[in-house]
Amino acid sequence: MTPGRLAAICAARVFLFATFMTVAAVIPVLMRDWSLTATAAGAIVSSFTLCYAASVFGYAWAADHLGARRMVVFSALAAAASSAAFGFLAHDWLSAVLLYGLVGLAQGGVYTPLIMVISDEVEPARRGNAMGWLIASTSAGYAASLAVAGLGVALGGWRTAFVLSGLLPAVGAALLIASLRPFANRVHPRPAEARLADEMLRNRESRLLVAGYTGHSWEVVGMWAWIPAFLAAAFALKGADTTGATTAGAYLSGVLHLFGATAALTMGRLSDRTGRRPVLVVLGAAGAVVSFGIGWLVYAPSIVLIPLALAYAFVTLGDSPVLTTAVSEVVRPGYLGGVLAWRGLAGFGAGAVAPLAFGLVLDATMNFEKSISWGLGFATLGLGGAAALACALLLRKHRPHAVSHRPHDVARERVGHEKRE
Repeated sequence: MTPGRLAAICAARVFLFATFMTVAAVIPVLMRDWSLTATAAGAIVSSFTLCYAASVFGYAWAADHLGARRMVVFSALAAAASSAAFGFLAHDWLSAVLLYGLVGLAQGGVYTPLIMVISDEVEPARRGNAMGWLIASTSAGYAASLAVAGLGVALGGWRTAFVLSGLLPAVGAALLIASLRPFANRVHPRPAEARLADEMLRNRESRLLVAGYTGHSWEVVGMWAWIPAFLAAAFALKGADTTGATTAGAYLSGVLHLFGATAALTMGRLSDRTGRRPVLVVLGAAGAVVSFGIGWLVYAPSIVLIPLALAYAFVTLGDSPVLTTAVSEVVRPGYLGGVLAWRGLAGFGAGAVAPLAFGLVLDATMNFEKSISWGLGFATLGLGGAAALACALLLRKHRPHAVSHRPHDVARERVGHEKRE
């Protein structure tokens, strides 16, 4: 895994994720043009996220049995086809729910199986940094998705936004498949004395990291789904019209994703030096605090709200590569796909419910002050951040790279591994 090849893989993911934030970016316009409630709008995002959760589970499980590289290639091709179908065919609430869900079903293989590829190909001392690049490419893809959607809304409304976003994943699929060509399709042996249940239920660190990831996903997916609409609402309260506020909210949310990418890069590298637990504790605490506070400031001047939103993006996304790196180091290779499958199902399942729960809160408080509605909405996301913090605090304190079951680590850690067994 050379730096250039890793960069090519990350660039491919930027294109593949072009549809991830399309609906979130245009929610205010869809609510106006399709006469949707906030709950109905949130349901479109939830359809995608629920299907993505199932996809992450299926592809991760299959990667253990059929090989990670093979699953990545299949997913990339499916993502390109389904994204194009969504871009050209979605025209109302029902078609958007169905087709956006289909996009979610296709995308899971360019996430967890790629984690497995990186875990196989990168040694522990550089793994946090590599995972940081992988997660950063996700954020960059979200930013590109928001930028393209914002451009589409400005040029021709939601229809143009859907088409532009739907075409880009085909470019990403071609680049990703070419980048992975030199790697073997590995299927790791599964020791007879170990079972997936052991890694999920009896491995304390794995259990805490999966639970922490679930809380993290509730917070971060809900935040990414509703932050564009929140910022658009803030701009509208300052006098912008719906289309202008939506476009401005989408572009600013794209900047937030780029800021989140910086967090993924820096926090992954920092965890290589300090250990995973300290980084998870600090970011979990900071994310929960901002979640419980930001919604109440919808009337705040932009000079206050925008820096706070940037900080929100940083702290909620920064722990993602650290959680992923940590779980790859405490689970045996033959069972990593299974653990990632259940982790993905739990995490993205929670993430699928979060936008819907947020929308329900907004609808239930629609006659309240805007600051109360948005404050309570974001507070529901803060519950996930608090759960992630609790799990991080319960993790054991390890020196960096103290525990690992990955192939690159066997020679240098054989004695310590035998003692642990």
